[in-house]
Amino acid sequence: MSIASGIVLFLVIWFTVLFVILPIRIRTQGEEGDVVPGTPTSAPADPMLSRKAKLVTVVTVLIWLPVCAVIASGLVSPDDFNFYRFLGAPTAEDGY
Repeated sequence: MSIASGIVLFLVIWFTVLFVILPIRIRTQGEEGDVVPGTPTSAPADPMLSRKAKLVTVVTVLIWLPVCAVIASGLVSPDDFNFYRFLGAPTAEDGY
């Protein structure tokens, strides 16, 4: 795996984990009873973005390291995801 592939994989995992963690422990302005004028009542009162960004980064590293190890070891290769051969379609290996 190249460095660029590792960075792209890290970012994909990071954003996926971010969207999972963002709604956790969110309190809306309507629930808090303190709505800022010009905002909807469903807007978050305190989104805790810096805390969640740190948590997302830690969780991402814990997921990313084993995934990179499996890919770098050769245990999984792109040929393992060639679903066309299971369907009986000709592939590059068949010399189509």
